[in-house]
Amino acid sequence: MSGTSTSSLVRRTLVGHRADRVDALVGATVAELRANGYDGLTVRNAARRAGVAPATAYTYFASKDHLVAEVFWRRLQTLSPAPPDGRRNARTRVAGALRELALLIASEPELAAASTTAILAAEPDVQRLRNRIGVAFNDHLSAALGPDADPAVLRALNLALAGALLQAGMGYFSYADLAERMGEVAGLLVGPLR
Repeated sequence: MSGTSTSSLVRRTLVGHRADRVDALVGATVAELRANGYDGLTVRNAARRAGVAPATAYTYFASKDHLVAEVFWRRLQTLSPAPPDGRRNARTRVAGALRELALLIASEPELAAASTTAILAAEPDVQRLRNRIGVAFNDHLSAALGPDADPAVLRALNLALAGALLQAGMGYFSYADLAERMGEVAGLLVGPLR
């Protein structure tokens, strides 16, 4: 078992009551973020709201950062990369994919703000989720660009999205403005409408 965290082992076998407890914790976390923000969130408060013992909550989540990263990851999983639509050009597809991501993030501003901090944590469980989140962003953008896309453009879009999320998290603009900002980026990086 060396190199494998306990929470990783537990999380792989979530079925029945275990899955229900984790789902309850995820829902409670969103409610706690809405009520108290990231600074007021604790695993204990989420557990209390979910009707789960704190010790049970800590079995699944090592910290509030781990919990928030899990919630954000689950939200991203509601999006699935669409196959390229040959009737639309790459710029339109990419702008649409970025808009879809931005609207998902903007729909829960408290979660988005908390995620800005949480996914940067150095914990192994958070790092694993951060990698999954990065892959999800990349897959969504790659599908929109299409199979013949320039890898440098895909990298630039990923960097722009990460930077825009960080800037929104720092308050330079609102999460609601994210879709428009990323639409501008799509125009610059993918090219004019043809």
